[in-house]
Amino acid sequence: MRALLVTSVGVTCAAALTLPLAAPASSAPVLSAASARPPSLTTEPGTDTTDTSGTTAPDTTTTSDTTAPDGAEPRAAKSAAAPAGSTQSLPLAPLAVPSNRVAGAPAVQGLPQRDARPFSLVGVVWDDAEAELHGTVQVRTRATGTTRWSDWQDVETHNADHAADLGSAEREGRTVRGATAPLWVGDSDGVEVRVRPESPAAPESQDRAATPVPLPEGMRLELVDPGEDPAPEPARGAPANRAAVPAVFADTPPTAALPEVLTAEIAAASAVNAEVAELGASVIPALTQAETAESVNLAPGAKPYIGPRPRIVTRKGWGADEKLRERNFGYTKSVKAAFVHHSATGNNYTCKQAPSVLRSIYRYHVKSSGWRDFGYNFAVDKCGNIYEGRAGGVTKAVLGAHTLGFNTNTMGIAVLGSYGSTNPPAAAVTAVSKLTAWKLGLFGANPKGKVTLVSGGSNKYKKGVKVKMNVISGHRDGFATECPGARLYKKLGTARTSSAKLQGR
Repeated sequence: MRALLVTSVGVTCAAALTLPLAAPASSAPVLSAASARPPSLTTEPGTDTTDTSGTTAPDTTTTSDTTAPDGAEPRAAKSAAAPAGSTQSLPLAPLAVPSNRVAGAPAVQGLPQRDARPFSLVGVVWDDAEAELHGTVQVRTRATGTTRWSDWQDVETHNADHAADLGSAEREGRTVRGATAPLWVGDSDGVEVRVRPESPAAPESQDRAATPVPLPEGMRLELVDPGEDPAPEPARGAPANRAAVPAVFADTPPTAALPEVLTAEIAAASAVNAEVAELGASVIPALTQAETAESVNLAPGAKPYIGPRPRIVTRKGWGADEKLRERNFGYTKSVKAAFVHHSATGNNYTCKQAPSVLRSIYRYHVKSSGWRDFGYNFAVDKCGNIYEGRAGGVTKAVLGAHTLGFNTNTMGIAVLGSYGSTNPPAAAVTAVSKLTAWKLGLFGANPKGKVTLVSGGSNKYKKGVKVKMNVISGHRDGFATECPGARLYKKLGTARTSSAKLQGR
């Protein structure tokens, strides 16, 4: 495991991961009793265990004492050698034609009720990453070991707004797919899905016929099992003198010079250092303001404008399977802005389940969508816990795949949940403030300031257009999307003010 606390001198011994007690969860999906479990369908093809990223991946086929339903990847055996989690990929097909279907309208596609190996997250993918799904996606799931089915739940289509930039190596050098947002449904072993295309628009005149909107080709339902939580580490004693902890930013220039001198050579050195930083730490401990300032080797008398480093759960801490991702790291020159997202995975998770949600999203991004790694640089749960996202080093300018057109020189923060009609917890907004105060501070960025970014091409700004944005922006500022949800977007002003205050501005 690469904990990625990079330094040319030494590394911090991190405390063991301690997840918080589960917070009161949002009301779970309403469940309805079914009279009987549906039979497994036998018309689906066998398990899809190919690497959807376009690169060679470990074989995800595992063995089980029982026979898996057709199209289902057997659940990983609980052993140290078994891969963490699994993915079932099931092709969608036209459903029965309703009697009131409009002539010429595309058929509804989906899957009837069926058994599946246990899973906890669902999503729909299709062949062409640039094709948009104009319609609605809904799923019902059955709680594992019961006959109780949930109500129909909406899956956010989100049409390519979270992705690597067009023309980038990650986009062009891999088999990237179009995808809906993933939806966390909890431990389930039955599923039903329907994808309804948009109805043809009414003709504006007699000589203009309505044009049906076809669904993307090659749609598949992805059922993701996050696997088991990592075993807790033995408690480790804290250093007797925290101020004497070795610096973790020793290869980073002073804050005042950061935006200009974080060169490609430094980024290359960061990759080398990250590869050899085999710490196995589950948590990067928090530092005080003074400790943080000392760690970045500021010149005497220099004003730091860097917030105290918050506690960060590492990739090992949430159980990332490092065999899934691409081995190499990608970097940009700086971190000039932060884009805040919501994961759109729903709010029916507890904070104790957050690592499972992250492992599921990670697998969905890599195995189902074809990305090189987890898309966001960081994630925040509803209790305010901060998690390392894409690999490459938490102090580094790691290139993510979070805001199509604006991944260069920015970072993406995903707040786990859906915040279109639900207020984000105060703890989550506070965590965004803490994280941005520290990480943006490392690169000399003012959270209350403005920055000019160059678009790499999106549905809102053409490639090459210079756009002036807030240093802390919402996803919708760079792409025509509802993300990060209206309620979370309204909280960004509070986050900017708090972040700047933590920096000492």
